[in-house]
Amino acid sequence: MMNRQKIDAMLQTIEAECRITQGYTGRSSLRPEVMEAMRLVSRQEFVPPTLTAMAYENSPLPIGNGQTISQPFIVALMTDLLCPEKGDVILEVGAGSGYQAAILSRLVKQVYTLEIIPALAARATVILQRLGYENVVVRQGDGYKGWPEHAPFDGIIVTAAASHVPLPLQEQLKPGGKLIIPIGLPYSFQELLVLEKDQKGIFSTRNVLSVSFVPLTRAQIDSDVKEN
Repeated sequence: MMNRQKIDAMLQTIEAECRITQGYTGRSSLRPEVMEAMRLVSRQEFVPPTLTAMAYENSPLPIGNGQTISQPFIVALMTDLLCPEKGDVILEVGAGSGYQAAILSRLVKQVYTLEIIPALAARATVILQRLGYENVVVRQGDGYKGWPEHAPFDGIIVTAAASHVPLPLQEQLKPGGKLIIPIGLPYSFQELLVLEKDQKGIFSTRNVLSVSFVPLTRAQIDSDVKEN
């Protein structure tokens, strides 16, 4: 099966998943521009060479260092929930392979993405640069702290499960912006949340769907530091 056929099949699966889960997500379909980004970004470029044949299957795949590339439906759904606009500046926590950042880059002005694992941050940087994603900047660092130098952000997307919503990310979100994050225990099912910040800085929270993500990893030096 040629890549075009595999991509078409992946998009059809995403559409079918939308219909199946619409009772939870409130979405029977995703925005056309999100689906177009899913079509244009070559997922096979972001998976290990040994898994190229599985690149367009609707499942997470290992990318090394105990991490995964998320299943296409979840990538598409989280992107759609963020409601990205052309002029937006977005923060991603958990660059992983760089795939989610590549999808976002086709929809917004700028993407800043953080990855705590040095090897993955370096690999994502190489892949994104090679493919010409010039509006994505990758930095190795603790995503829990966000990226204050470029805040506030129009939207923040977290691609790893946290036990709670990090306060720094809440503070770095613009009023009117959305924060998409899975919350729950590691290596178990978590709840995908959408937090929206109003003009007064007050958050509303919506529970969207049960998901399963690898845990959000903290820098060891900060692992025992608690927020006030």
